[in-house]
Amino acid sequence: MMKAVVLDGYLVNHDNMHWAVRDRFPDLVWYDESTPDQIAQRIGDAEIVFACRAPITAETFEKCPNIKYIGVLGTGFNAIDVAAASAHDVVVSNVSGYSTDAVTQVTFSLLLEIMGSISARTDYVKQWGWTKFKDPGVSAAPMFEIAGKTMGIIGMGSIGTAVARVANAFGMNVVAYRRHPDKSLENDRLKFVDLETLYAVSDVISIHCPLTPETQGMINAGSIAKMKDGVVILNTSRGPVINEQDLADALDSGKVYMAGLDVLTSEPPKPDCPLVGHPRCLISPHIGWTPKETRARLLDISAQCLFGFLEGKPMNVVNKK
Repeated sequence: MMKAVVLDGYLVNHDNMHWAVRDRFPDLVWYDESTPDQIAQRIGDAEIVFACRAPITAETFEKCPNIKYIGVLGTGFNAIDVAAASAHDVVVSNVSGYSTDAVTQVTFSLLLEIMGSISARTDYVKQWGWTKFKDPGVSAAPMFEIAGKTMGIIGMGSIGTAVARVANAFGMNVVAYRRHPDKSLENDRLKFVDLETLYAVSDVISIHCPLTPETQGMINAGSIAKMKDGVVILNTSRGPVINEQDLADALDSGKVYMAGLDVLTSEPPKPDCPLVGHPRCLISPHIGWTPKETRARLLDISAQCLFGFLEGKPMNVVNKK
């Protein structure tokens, strides 16, 4: 029987949902989390490794030559040295397409909170602040309609497309940027444009692109300067797409009205993150993939990927030679 280990499974399955991998590998070793210096020791002579965010480096492959398969418990595989994996003939598979609905939901949760300040108003009522008709507290925070606003979507994969569909349902117009536009998606309220146009016309910019050398830091002082005054920026993709200090400066100046983020450059954030305490920035702790139904789908697909590998038909391989 091949040995299998999960390095950091807490966020994926803290509530102990059924996972078919356990059925096939009853001796599977499970760790809720692993620090970088524990990873090689915990892998040991295992052939099958599952990791959510635990880094697996070239050094790890040198120390653990038995590894044959790495299953990434998520879509992003930045923590895996895929070149080193290929050099050691290790197959790396990720789970894609499982969180489209959940990320879309979080995107609009952030936007609606920014536009309506519902949580602050709810707290005000619960604290018995609402006691009279003429109440300055009720109107202290501005509210805005999203109908009629223009949303610019950077990245029009499955998630960006779903966000565009919901934006249209809310009465928003959508302009979208994608390296290879799919003109079949266009309609009277969705148009593909270049980035310069997207920055110039968008009231809300929602980021749904992968993290690549080209997208890292693309939202910075230069690109923000091209945006509308008072723009709202949402990011539910990858934190490093945004230069955090540049965004903080733009929030300070009012160039950016508010930001809603589900991701940061360092997760959890480091003490010097300029956005965590910022009053004009909403941050959720990377929860766009955590609804129970979403995680159940992730577990199911991750099992299918492993079983496909064992049968000689690997799926979702990210380091094809």
